[in-house]
Amino acid sequence: MDKLRILLAKGRIYESVYELLSDVGISIYLPDRTYFPITNQKDLAFQVVKPQIASALLAGNKADIGFSGKDWVYENGVQDKLEEIMDLGFDPVRIVAAIPDTVNYDALIKNPLTIATEYQNLSKEWVEKKNIKGTIFRTWGTSEGFVQDNENSIAQILIDNTSTGSSLRANHLKIVDTLMESSTRMYASKEAMKDPEKKQKIMELKMLFETVLNARNKVMLEMNVSEDKFDSLVKALPSMRSPTVSPLFGGNGYAIKIAVTKEDVPTLLPKLHSLGATDIVEYELRKVMC
Repeated sequence: MDKLRILLAKGRIYESVYELLSDVGISIYLPDRTYFPITNQKDLAFQVVKPQIASALLAGNKADIGFSGKDWVYENGVQDKLEEIMDLGFDPVRIVAAIPDTVNYDALIKNPLTIATEYQNLSKEWVEKKNIKGTIFRTWGTSEGFVQDNENSIAQILIDNTSTGSSLRANHLKIVDTLMESSTRMYASKEAMKDPEKKQKIMELKMLFETVLNARNKVMLEMNVSEDKFDSLVKALPSMRSPTVSPLFGGNGYAIKIAVTKEDVPTLLPKLHSLGATDIVEYELRKVMC
């Protein structure tokens, strides 16, 4: 099999995917002023590109797999030319339409408008769907400053991505519509998925990523319990399948091991202690294969 060609998007996506690759055992090192990371895997070849074009390159069969926000896949209009392998869940955002918080939306859209955005195609679809008359102004970056409630404002509507909405609120903007929700996802080219060897490697990478992502949300708890309190404790235990139980040396009780979600730990630990669990130990998991 030829090397699997992988696109890494610059910025936040790169950092998140870099950590994910590292956790599955794939190391990459990007020398200064280059775009081709060095890796410890002989069958993988990486290239760093701008997040806006990763999906377009995949659709053109210029690489086998890549990591992109769903928003740029739809902005590039290539959602039918790629195969989404998995949603990694990184950097979740909404693509929203926003206006000054002092402006009435229904009155605003009765007049011709200018829309400031990086998402020209998504904005065009939205304008047509809403039957809004106006022009689309490409901002090439930080966009909130283009929309203000005054006569000198360059645009009247902003279409942009937001995670918490804090930047919009800081610029006195309010959300009036949500165009779509997005997050970082792993995509493959149609051609790569037609190649049996490449497809197998892609699905193996997916499996490895899933083991790490499963582990990030869970911890392992180990504890001891006396024989007389064993039944009541075990009945109260959450676990992925069923707890691992082994007798303590000398027959004085049992050792129990369970994997639980991190968010359950604050309420679970006091409960376990009240039910007779002792010597409770919590530790992180590296990989979980279900």
